[in-house]
This record gives sequence, C-alpha cells and structure tokens, in this order.
Amino acid sequence: MNELMRRLLFLPPQSSSIARELDSLHYFVISVTMVGAAAVTVVGGYYLLRYRERAPVDPRLGMETPARRYLDDIPLLAEVIAVLALLGLFLLWWYIGFAQFVRMRVPPERTVDVYVTGKQWMWNFAYPDGSGSSGTLYVPARTPVKLILTSRDVIHSFYVPDFRVKQDAVPGRFTTLWFEALQPGVHDVFCTEYCGLAHSMMRAQVVVVDPNEWTGGAPDADTTAPLVSEGPSAAPPSATQGTPTLVELGERASVEYGCLRCHSIDGTPHIGPTWAALYGATVPLQSGESVQADEAYLTASMMEPLAQLHRGYQPVMPSYFGALPAPEAAAIVEYIKSLRDVEPRQDARAFDLSRGAAPPQPGLPEGTVTPLWPLPVPRERWTAGPEPTYGNGDGDGEAVER
Repeated sequence: MNELMRRLLFLPPQSSSIARELDSLHYFVISVTMVGAAAVTVVGGYYLLRYRERAPVDPRLGMETPARRYLDDIPLLAEVIAVLALLGLFLLWWYIGFAQFVRMRVPPERTVDVYVTGKQWMWNFAYPDGSGSSGTLYVPARTPVKLILTSRDVIHSFYVPDFRVKQDAVPGRFTTLWFEALQPGVHDVFCTEYCGLAHSMMRAQVVVVDPNEWTGGAPDADTTAPLVSEGPSAAPPSATQGTPTLVELGERASVEYGCLRCHSIDGTPHIGPTWAALYGATVPLQSGESVQADEAYLTASMMEPLAQLHRGYQPVMPSYFGALPAPEAAAIVEYIKSLRDVEPRQDARAFDLSRGAAPPQPGLPEGTVTPLWPLPVPRERWTAGPEPTYGNGDGDGEAVER
C-alpha cells in the first residue's frame, strides 16, 4: 500500500529513516480529504436531485417550501457530530505532525557533524577530519548525520527530496538539520530559496557510502577542498603535517582572530565567558531568559554579540559579521564543542573589569598582560589575496570580482 500511494502521488524514493513516517501522514491527510470531498459531492448531488423542483415562495415563511424542508431533514445532532469530527481530525493531524517535527528538529546524542556553506551558486562541505568537498556531500549509511548550515551571501535552502528534509541557510547564522540515510546510494540536492539568476543550477549530490568504507570525510583527494579558503588560516598544511582536523583549524583560527584574548579554555574567569564546558550548557542572559549554547547560539554570539548578552559580562565584544568567514566560524564552533568535557577550574579568582587588564592566559609567559579590549581584526588580514569571482549575470560567462 505504501509503494502504491507513493507512486500515485509521484513522490521520490523514501531513503531516510523519517521519510516513510512523513509520507504516512501525507497519505492519511490526502485520503481523508479525498473521501470527505467525495462525500460532500455525493450528498450535494443527492439534495440537488431530491429538491430540484421549484415551488412558489410562501410569504409567511419568507423562503421556498422545499428549502425549508431541506433544513428540517438535517438534525442538529448530525451537524454537531460533523463539526466535532472535523475538529478531532484537525487535532489528530496536529498531534502527529508536531511529534514528527520534534523528532526532525532534535538530533540524536551522537551524530556525524558536517558544516555546509551555501554561496551563489554552489554548496561546500567541511568534515570532522578537516577535509572538504564542493558539490558532493559524503555521509555514511545507517548513521545519524547533522548538517550545520550557513550562507556566504544570500538566503539559500538545502533540500534533499529523497530524505524529506529541507532547511534554510542564512548569512551570519548557523541552522541545523539531521537525517539518517538507509542505504548506500546517490541523492540529489536542490536550493529551494530563490537566490539569483543561477538559482535553478545550484545543485549538489549526497553520496551515501557503507559505514565500513566511511573515512570521516571526503574520500577522494582530487575532489576535496580545504575548509578554510579565506582569512588568515588559508595557508595549506605542509605534506609532513597532513590535513588538520576541524578542531585544529578552529584552535588556530581562535588564536589568529584574537578570541583567546577574552575567552579562556580551562574555566579561568576572564573578560568573556569561558569556553570550557560551554557547548550544550544553559546560558543565562541579561534579559532574564536563558538559552542553550548550541551551534546557532555560538555563531550568533560572534556575529551579534550584544543580541543575547551573557549575564554577568560587559558588552565589550565587537561584531565579527563580515570579518569572520563562514568556514572559520564553523571551525571555531567545532573547537568550542571539543571543550565540552573540560572541567572548569575551581580555584581561580573572579576577574575584575576595573583593573583594565585580564590575567594572563594559560601557556603565555609569566608577566604577560592581555589587553582588556580585544584588538580588531585588521582588514588586510581577511581581504588579502584574490577575491572569489562569480558570473556577472549577463550570460556571457565573464567573471567579475565582488
């Protein structure tokens, strides 16, 4: 029955763990509405034939006699039952749909995290082992995969019809979605948010491989691209060093962008909140609310640090929006995630902002004084080198710099 309904509705293959469940609700809604439409048609046709003759208007009733008889044929109880049945169906569909929504939005405990960057008009992917790929996403079968999406320019939307998953990629933000592919295979990716002249050509593929063949990243060195293709960490590693992991790239970027001038990694009180055990923790805000420190919050704290200010800290952090490329931000977030199990130090003294300088960071020479305010990222550090080129939109293939 499932396969018959899928083919009748022209739905793509059900290639993820959630696809069949979502389609079942689709079948349920479609079937009930079609049966309801047929019932309305039959009843309407019956009354159309039953009361097709026209009678003179009775001035005392103010309506035609057959119409009055039509109203008398419908008991009030039947009307109440019909209304309650429709309300019950609505609530049932809402309950099932909400349960599916929660399941799709909350990933399992252990997932393979892949960072996805959309830009006009392509998709780039970065894996935990530090490798990257463009246009092709490699994931293991029968393993939960969480995609952490952002955009370099405009809003894009990452859509895999076979998996029944879709999520917008927003500039300066990270959004997430997760899926679990059932079997090895190849699946198409589309952008479903209009993003410019070549929107329809912004396609990619998801290549699902056997878990035993999964290497933790892109399998072919010829098709991989470094995660950090812009900014101060763009220099490729030497052959003897090998490819750095995403965490190592994040550690390097956090040093070069001055993050560790204000944030400690061992729990020591500092100008900004410590990164030790920060990921996944509940963060109290100045507004009196609280938020979970997930990828979206950590990215928003870099791009708009004053929007959700951590309670107990001064609003001194500058915005890195436009100064911190999306790949670098992804790497820093991954580095913070790697510190989730670090036990904060309990013997450290609270930091006093009135002193005008922060205590030295672990690993720095004794007597080193860190400036109170973080130094801004020099413009030449993140604009150095040739900018990527794009088509100029007139169809002649000529490239222009942005």
